Amino acid sequence: MRVLLDECVDWRLSREIAGHDVKTAQQMGWATIKNGELLAFASKQFDVFVTVDRNLSFQQNLASLPIAVVVLQAKTNRLADLKPLVPALLSALSSVRPGAVEWVAGD
Repeated sequence: MRVLLDECVDWRLSREIAGHDVKTAQQMGWATIKNGELLAFASKQFDVFVTVDRNLSFQQNLASLPIAVVVLQAKTNRLADLKPLVPALLSALSSVRPGAVEWVAGD
C-alpha cells in the first residue's frame, strides 16, 4: 500500500508501518495544503491517507474519493500515544477500501 501520513501525525510513525510505502505530507511538499485539496492530491499517488483529524470525515465527502482514510484515535498525536495503535493500523491497511473511513482507537 502507498500510505500518506497527514502533517498532524508524527513523521516517526512511518518507521513503524512495515511493508508499506509510507510518505509524509511534509516529504511531499504538501504540509500547508488544506484537507480537501490535500486529499485530492493524495488520491492521485496514494492508496491510504492516515490522520488524527477526527473531523475530517464530517468535513469532506470521502466516499467520492479513490483513497481510503484511516483515523487514528489516541490521547494525543505524540509518537508515544500513536505507537500502540500500529498493530491495529496495519490490520486496517490490509482491509480498508477506497472511499471508506476506518477508525483505529487506543485505550
